[in-house]
Amino acid sequence: MALERQVRAKVLAKRDPQQEQEAKEWVEAILGKSLGDEPFEDAIRDGTVLCQVMNKLSPGSIPKINTSGGQFKMMENINMFQRAMKEYGVADNDVFQTVDLFEKKDMAQVITTLFSLGRETYKHPEWKGPYLGPKPSDECKRNFSEETLQAGKTIIGLQAGSNKGATQAGQNIGAGRKIIIGK
Repeated sequence: MALERQVRAKVLAKRDPQQEQEAKEWVEAILGKSLGDEPFEDAIRDGTVLCQVMNKLSPGSIPKINTSGGQFKMMENINMFQRAMKEYGVADNDVFQTVDLFEKKDMAQVITTLFSLGRETYKHPEWKGPYLGPKPSDECKRNFSEETLQAGKTIIGLQAGSNKGATQAGQNIGAGRKIIIGK
């Protein structure tokens, strides 16, 4: 029981209320409506809100959203959202597990996934905003002339063995090593 309590405390410590608020505001801005005063985790728990967000980002990506039914129908919503996110471009290792949200086991991971989705929207020119999180950096491709590449081959880097005459002479840290033969 003590281990379970420690694990629960560690997971709760990862939560960042400011990030959760940013994610909630982003979802509300995309949908154009307020999620109300209930906790964000409760508002998105059944997956319907997340599916609606995904359909705004990528129209038609989730054709049928379950609005009624049992727990399995709600978990199916979450699974459809996860699949649509991966198709949209979010890396598989950035996507939370279904139980993280449905059973509220790791809301920090759910928020991290929403930030990953928010960053991915920058890469879709058809999406005009709002955005969540920092803009990913663009590739900075460098083109060197053949002359520059050849000149670089003549330079010996310090990692290649040259130390430009540096030695450890004169460095005495602590007591010197004394070898006494016969003792």
